[in-house]
Amino acid sequence: MAEIRDVPLIIKKAIWRIETARKIIQLLSFVLVSATIFGVGPWEVLLPIAYSLGTPHKTVGDAFTVLQRVLYEQAFPWLPIASFVLIAVVLGRSLCGWVCPFGFIQDLMAYVKKKPTEFSLRTHQSMLNVKYFILGVTLFVSVTLAVSLAMGVGQSYEAAIGIFAPAPFNALSPSDTLFAILPRIVLKVWFGVAVEGVLLSPLLWARFVILGVFLVLAAYVPRSWCRYACPHGALLAILNRFSFLGLKRDPVKCTKNGCRICVEVCPMKIRILELPWEKFTDPECIYCLKCVDECKTRAIRPKFP
Repeated sequence: MAEIRDVPLIIKKAIWRIETARKIIQLLSFVLVSATIFGVGPWEVLLPIAYSLGTPHKTVGDAFTVLQRVLYEQAFPWLPIASFVLIAVVLGRSLCGWVCPFGFIQDLMAYVKKKPTEFSLRTHQSMLNVKYFILGVTLFVSVTLAVSLAMGVGQSYEAAIGIFAPAPFNALSPSDTLFAILPRIVLKVWFGVAVEGVLLSPLLWARFVILGVFLVLAAYVPRSWCRYACPHGALLAILNRFSFLGLKRDPVKCTKNGCRICVEVCPMKIRILELPWEKFTDPECIYCLKCVDECKTRAIRPKFP
């Protein structure tokens, strides 16, 4: 009888969880960013999320894509930079955890495998640098091409990099492939348009391979794209150090010596117990608040500012 009486409490605890709210907001955000199909938008808003300007029904713009394209047009990317800075300073990387469409897809893929695969700490720390390398290469190509074109000597450079010129990263971006390229191919097949020529493109198959690798990897290693390869996340991580939003850990409530659940549930593998308890804004934190949800002593809380 006691177990039966506990059922409503168990259901209530399952419903009133931050993770439940996050999944609802992720789903609503996923629908909203493509909501022009329902007559909503589009809005002149740029967000630092992994999406695609090639999506026909987008309501908001992908700030990193616009940054690359504005540089290609030999102008200074004020708006995309402002988007990254304002979001990062006020909300840190929380859009990665709550709004980003590709982040939502990765979270869904994580349900495929119940127990995630763990990398060694050394491997994890080394792989964190990959996204900064991707960011650096992308900005280097975009900036050097913009300068050379502005000086009137960049035509050969532009011809040499070909399709990578307007937006170097997006030419192989898995989010572009998932949200723009694949829907176009499916629609063409649906309406009987020939796609044989398109499917012979080596670049298209390279896109498919990259997308497939990271979707499969996300099923084994939670948020693997966000952790190791996303240039949006890399730029936000640099700025996240200055974020007003952070987390605090109550040292009185925290049973640090006998519990590591906050570290174990963190999809970004942040070493929470080694960070300052007053407030920490780790560059890799996406503020999914799983640590807050799972802490049995309620020792971890968001802090703003």
